[in-house]
Amino acid sequence: MTAMTLPPDYRPGEKEKYMNPRMLEYFRQKLLRWKAELLQESSETLAGLQQDGGMQEPDIADRATLETDKSLEFRTRDRERKLIAKIDEALRRIDEGTYGYCEETGDPIGIKRLEARPVATLSLEAQERHERMERTQRDD
Repeated sequence: MTAMTLPPDYRPGEKEKYMNPRMLEYFRQKLLRWKAELLQESSETLAGLQQDGGMQEPDIADRATLETDKSLEFRTRDRERKLIAKIDEALRRIDEGTYGYCEETGDPIGIKRLEARPVATLSLEAQERHERMERTQRDD
């Protein structure tokens, strides 16, 4: 699919045909920008960790704080790595023509939900059903 140029103020609307080429390109660009931001943050973290690598804090409390900060940073980067995989999956669905449709029911996910969560694979109703089932299974 060849990338099309979108007007800078374009936003998908409820009145246009759902997942038309223009709308798909809008979400493709949104996903690509998000992925680029995550990769940039990851590079900055890696550079920061390499820079801090040789420093040893003499104070045990300072060392503990530094270790806690690094641990939190690693967990955040791991979540972002998983999110990048979801973004790649969403981009693949755009290429395949299945983006924007619930993988469980085949119904449209909806523009508002995709604006809020561009990697969504379930409609709001299907997502709520999954969450109810998870809560029920946890309560058993």
